[in-house]
Amino acid sequence: MRKVDHLLIGGGIASATCAQTLREEGAEGPVLVVGRELDAPYHRPPISKGYLRGDQTPEDALVHRDGWWEENGVELLTRSSVMSLDAGERIARLQNKEEIRFKTALLATGAMVRRLSVEGAGLEGIHYLRALGNADSLRRDLAESGAERVVCVGGSYIACEVAASLTELGHACTLVMQEETTLERGFGSRAGRFFQARLEERGVEVIGSDEVERFDGDGDGDGDGERVRRVITRGGRVVHADAVVVGVGATPDVTLARRAGLDIGDLGGVAASASLETSAPGIYAAGDMCEYDSVVHGRRVRIEHEDVAVRQGATAARNMLGHGEPHRDVPYFFADLADWASLEYVGPALAWDEEIVRGSLDEGAFSVFYLEAGRVRGTLSVGRPGDLDEGRRLIAAGAALTSSESGALGSV
Repeated sequence: MRKVDHLLIGGGIASATCAQTLREEGAEGPVLVVGRELDAPYHRPPISKGYLRGDQTPEDALVHRDGWWEENGVELLTRSSVMSLDAGERIARLQNKEEIRFKTALLATGAMVRRLSVEGAGLEGIHYLRALGNADSLRRDLAESGAERVVCVGGSYIACEVAASLTELGHACTLVMQEETTLERGFGSRAGRFFQARLEERGVEVIGSDEVERFDGDGDGDGDGERVRRVITRGGRVVHADAVVVGVGATPDVTLARRAGLDIGDLGGVAASASLETSAPGIYAAGDMCEYDSVVHGRRVRIEHEDVAVRQGATAARNMLGHGEPHRDVPYFFADLADWASLEYVGPALAWDEEIVRGSLDEGAFSVFYLEAGRVRGTLSVGRPGDLDEGRRLIAAGAALTSSESGALGSV
């Protein structure tokens, strides 16, 4: 039986950051990363942006350059999985039957793309984006099929970014979404209308307050070998589609954790403390499947975003070395709609009852501070990075604003 000091389960950015931080913090013993991914850990945002458009290569997306793993004495096993985990005995059994005894472990198994369960969902030409290979398949399919119009399902980051990227590549795009306006679930309708206007100005058709009822193909109806040709919505719309990209979120991958008997939280993730330790001592969680007691948000949260995974991976590493510190980072987000609009955001505001706008939405340089009971919970910035810093400070402070402070937020 092989023995390691630190076993990192999952081949994404949380494990990559954890491995890096372990070495930077002085860990000298064996570190093993096991992931089912085909490639070394890479950044996922380019999948719907630069990589999809062909502006970036797979090497550009890598978290660590070639040679980093060997130089830092970190063993990386790709295309492999941990099949079972004995939390008490601290033994992991790999796909190849090898058993690994570990001192501490990180669970960073990520999330699985959420698929639509509607009639016609298995037709050819329907795509989901979660990995670089998915972007490769989409680009290849669009080229080989000669697709002109692409329907993007969803109104959040993935669908909006894909619509912008594919429009830049010369495809006509239609968004079909449950939301009334794009990105409104995270930023509210006021900011959402700004981003929707940027999409519509470049020719993206937006169908809001509706959802997919079924996909129709071009064959005799038996579905075998048929390609998608139409999207039928619950509202009765018939939208021509040469291809479809679905971006309706993801579900945390807690299969291994559940088998190991770890606690699963009410939000669907692996339950963890403020220090990211799971119900099994010495086993930590990070990334999309981590549901933790956030000292920043004052509640239990699970946040799917790369920056969160990066920072949680670093916190988990320090605590695997005995630091015992709570995870205090304020999550940071960014998104680009091609070069039409870029946004930055700290938070997130899981709920808010007041929005304070600084700057001008009409001029395209503005910030929105999202308040709950007088406390800043999130800050959106378009072209005003200084406001983002102020928002991060106020979120971390967690104190209710005075009337003068609240008024000052509204000033330009």
